[in-house]
Amino acid sequence: MSDVPEAEGAAADASRRPAAPHGAEQPSLVTPPVSAPPEVKHESLPAASRVDHTAELQARIRAARSEFEMHAAHARDQFDEANERIKARTGRDLLVAIAIGLAIGVITVSSLVFVKWTFTIFAAAAAVLSVFELSRALQAGGRRIDLVPQLAAVALLLVSGYAGDLWLHWSMLFASIALVIVWRLMAQMAAQDGRVYADVLADVVVGAFVTLYVPFLASLALVLLREPGGEWWVLAFIAVVVVADTGAYAAGLAFGRTPMAPRISPNKTWEGFAGAVLASLVAGALLAHFMLALPWWSGLIFGAVVMGTATAGDLSESMVKRDLGIKDMSSWLPGHGGVLDRLDSILPSATAALILHHLLAPLGASGVTP
Repeated sequence: MSDVPEAEGAAADASRRPAAPHGAEQPSLVTPPVSAPPEVKHESLPAASRVDHTAELQARIRAARSEFEMHAAHARDQFDEANERIKARTGRDLLVAIAIGLAIGVITVSSLVFVKWTFTIFAAAAAVLSVFELSRALQAGGRRIDLVPQLAAVALLLVSGYAGDLWLHWSMLFASIALVIVWRLMAQMAAQDGRVYADVLADVVVGAFVTLYVPFLASLALVLLREPGGEWWVLAFIAVVVVADTGAYAAGLAFGRTPMAPRISPNKTWEGFAGAVLASLVAGALLAHFMLALPWWSGLIFGAVVMGTATAGDLSESMVKRDLGIKDMSSWLPGHGGVLDRLDSILPSATAALILHHLLAPLGASGVTP
């Protein structure tokens, strides 16, 4: 530390600086004090202003919510009104029918695409429920149908259809019909209720019809399933049936004016039938080309035949229901009716698809260019 006083040191420094020119102002040796920046004061909003701002925000939120609820209620009312018009015209609850149809479609496609033997479980469940529905409806109409032999026929025909040889499958068909007939005759003999011969004969014939209509036709779908690539043929013919039904529904709803069979099914129109034909032909051509590796023109044959059998099956089941005086086989599938109401077009189409497989599949195997 220097012992020179601060003043003397300052004077010495000043003497060593060069002299300023004449007339120039001498710089001050005293450094002005540095003033601190002015302190910024943040004044908080008054409590009343904060309350007003919060209340305004809440009012805006309430207004937006009320407007949204009003628009949602208006849209819901419009949808309900449209749904009621469709329901009054077609007898279907549109929203529920779409949801049920999508669920069934997901199960069917998943079983066929991933592990095809699981489709047999789905087919067996559908056949059992359909037999139960049809038997109950016929019993309500005065016929005597025995459930035990009918359910046994489901097991015999579906198992032999998927896992047995062709001769075994046909043998199980005859055995099932014989079981149904013998069971009914034995039950009638045990009853001894004086039922006339004509009624007993009608019971036997109707019982055999149930066996042929549901278990046997369902088993043909499993016969097709076990073929090489059969899962794609099963998926293809079910897809054509669904597309035909959708096309008929949409075209009939939009353009339907001319009843097709008013005494059998008053909701079916020729305009809807035309929509089903067009949709089936397009779907058949696309499925043949992209799924079945067949010429596109063979898909037109496939779509037309399957559409024809689907329409015949739908009208046949409608005629049975008309004769029994019922609208649906059951109400187990809201928006669709019963399980058999969904299978009425698919069951006869399985026969057509099996025949078409034997006729058209060689076109793909022989290398015919699509």
